[in-house]
Amino acid sequence: MHSRIHLFYSGYVQGVGFRFTAERIALSLGLKGRVKNLRDGRVEVVAEGERDLLEDFMQQIQKSFLGRYIRDVEVAWEEPRGEFESFEIGF
Repeated sequence: MHSRIHLFYSGYVQGVGFRFTAERIALSLGLKGRVKNLRDGRVEVVAEGERDLLEDFMQQIQKSFLGRYIRDVEVAWEEPRGEFESFEIGF
């Protein structure tokens, strides 16, 4: 089933390669979406794809070297919108 996940990662998540690693993982899973730094120090991820792949995406981020920098993650499941062509880093 096609789904959409909206994530907000907090902790020491900016300046540690978070966006590039998230992009690499998402592309390897065939997900579409965006990752970007927010002014408040968090990283926002919006991704669409099969639900099991989205769950795998979250697990891979947590298990990667990024896991040590993550203090908290807010997770919201949403209806897919089909607005992304691929997965990209937003600015």
